[in-house]
Amino acid sequence: MDERFLNRELSWLAFNERVLELASEPGIPLLERAKFCAITSTNLDEFFQVRVAALKDQLIAGIDRPTWDGRTPAQQLAEIAEWVPQTIARLDVAFVDTLVPELAAAGVEIISWNDTTPDERRELERIYEDRIFPVLTPLAVDPGHPFPYISDLALSLAVNVADPETGDRRFARLKIPDVFPRLVECSPGRFLPAEQLIAAKLDRLFVGMIVEEWAAFRVSRNGDLTVEEEEADDLLAAVEMELRRRRFNQAVRLEVAADIGDEILDLLMRELDLERADVTFHRSPLDLSCLFQLMSLDRPDLKDEAWTPVIPGRIAAAEEGDRPIFDVVRHRALMVHHPYESFSSSIEEFISQAADDPRVQSIKMTLYRAGGDSAIIRSLMRAADSGIQVAVLVEIKARFDEATNVQWAKQLERAGVHVVYGMVGLKTHSKVVLVVRDDGDELRRYVHIGTGNYNSKTARIYEDIGVITCHPDIGADAAQLFNHLTGYSRTNDYRELLVAPRDLRRQILDLIDHEASFGRAGHITIKCNSVADEEMVEALYAASRAGARVDLLVRGICCLRAGVPGLSETIRVRSILGRYLEHSRIYRFKNGNVVVNGRVPGAVSDEVYLIGSADLMPRNLHRRVEVLVPINHDRHRAWLDQALGFQLADDIVAWELRPDDTWERIGPTDAFEPHAQERMYRWTAEQQSLPKR
Repeated sequence: MDERFLNRELSWLAFNERVLELASEPGIPLLERAKFCAITSTNLDEFFQVRVAALKDQLIAGIDRPTWDGRTPAQQLAEIAEWVPQTIARLDVAFVDTLVPELAAAGVEIISWNDTTPDERRELERIYEDRIFPVLTPLAVDPGHPFPYISDLALSLAVNVADPETGDRRFARLKIPDVFPRLVECSPGRFLPAEQLIAAKLDRLFVGMIVEEWAAFRVSRNGDLTVEEEEADDLLAAVEMELRRRRFNQAVRLEVAADIGDEILDLLMRELDLERADVTFHRSPLDLSCLFQLMSLDRPDLKDEAWTPVIPGRIAAAEEGDRPIFDVVRHRALMVHHPYESFSSSIEEFISQAADDPRVQSIKMTLYRAGGDSAIIRSLMRAADSGIQVAVLVEIKARFDEATNVQWAKQLERAGVHVVYGMVGLKTHSKVVLVVRDDGDELRRYVHIGTGNYNSKTARIYEDIGVITCHPDIGADAAQLFNHLTGYSRTNDYRELLVAPRDLRRQILDLIDHEASFGRAGHITIKCNSVADEEMVEALYAASRAGARVDLLVRGICCLRAGVPGLSETIRVRSILGRYLEHSRIYRFKNGNVVVNGRVPGAVSDEVYLIGSADLMPRNLHRRVEVLVPINHDRHRAWLDQALGFQLADDIVAWELRPDDTWERIGPTDAFEPHAQERMYRWTAEQQSLPKR
């Protein structure tokens, strides 16, 4: 093992442990704590579908090459198999032993069938007969019926039945459909998991048979989408074909109830071709994403205080004067910080106004995860219908959003939008909109560049930053970027933007190296989702050895070791978790007056500030189209300083990576405040009474 680096997969598991810790925070309301149990559960689903599946694929392919931390695929799988059961055990303690009784005391009960009253059973009988029984389909396994296909992440019951006349015993699988609520409300505030109701009524499905045993189970399958892009004549058709094939990918995990019998367990493992190490045992109900259902309860006393997004001051002033956002941006670039500031009144409104503006001649944008009901996509279709030239790069290879993006691509095409389906060999992860408008005095390019997806749902819970500008050089760069993405243009040097995979790696390394040259006067601050690139970690180590201070705000994976004597003594790594998912990427270099792209990005001052879509991971730097944009206005830089300052404050609730590679929770332990996110929201709201930025 290379002791200079942490393993990527184990670092991710440590991140999920931090999420799980939120389920036990006394200062977080009960339903919010239940939500973090659900997030921990769904995070593990994706980890197995993607990361564990990839390691298993490497084993099957005979790949034994170690990662840069020195672990082979087999070693990583072995360590994962030791770690995950401990997480499951802690999740069970947090939910079953702590949250269930505390919720019950607060009037929200998750009960078992044996806990139901006679009146509740009559109500459950009615629900079962009217809504559940008609959609159930038991599938028997016998010489004439092979073991059925078990779909990815579907909750099922395994049932052993016996014929009382012949003594024959049979196995059956019963899928729990998702067309009715998973938690069935049998009386106000009392919920029974649907699988328990169905299990209590198995005699209605297996008439005349003896139900000997039943157990809930769930299967995770490889979620990879393998598209041979170079050989695909039609990328859209190839992705659609692979989506159909993915349903039948290899099983990688089996989840079962802790009290499952050996007979059923052995049969499931055999039929799914899994080993004991691939099985996780749960005291909690399987698939705790059902707890999201409780968030719809009208119990504000059990939820976070609502924070209404603030309408950015300059936009609010423009609305009062009935002026378009274009007037605001033409005066000075506009920076917005979601969800503290409203996404709908800024980014969605910007694109909506562009769609309805007769002066707008073209709209181009990248779409990575647009989500379900999208106001932005409706605006794009409306723009195309009105004669505006609209071109959209829809990344149809965005993992787990492939099907949604394929459908959006087809709808956009039918509306007359020019649709591009990504680039061969690369995912387009950048967040860019380019609007060309005839302002009378000249054609002007208006550009939005951000850190988050154009997705109204995630914009309410993901923390992201974006800037709308009509800076001529940024506009020219954005036009060049889209010519490269949608056509066959070879890119020249960009004037302002830092773009991956072309130059971004080299440019960030140059900025880190330049900051290191200032020794103890150097200071690097990076906020991102993950740090998992070997070359970047080595550069940060070198900066630390030179004496430069390095502050890293890393929500998830961090393969860098912090505070290790002789290696990373001046590096501090902190993780902020809370009601919002920290998603923005901010790069700040105190002495960054260095030539990048043939220019000096910090020309207005010594410091360099960048925001954009790129994390410090190999995939972002090598295999994705990413964009960072410099932030040069003093007020915008002050805003970023404030946001970073709240997160780096000494007295807030956070987690810090220690030299022994553990994450230590810091701040007051009897409350979940002061918290950086609450300070940021309060401060943002206060800005409305100040001169507009």
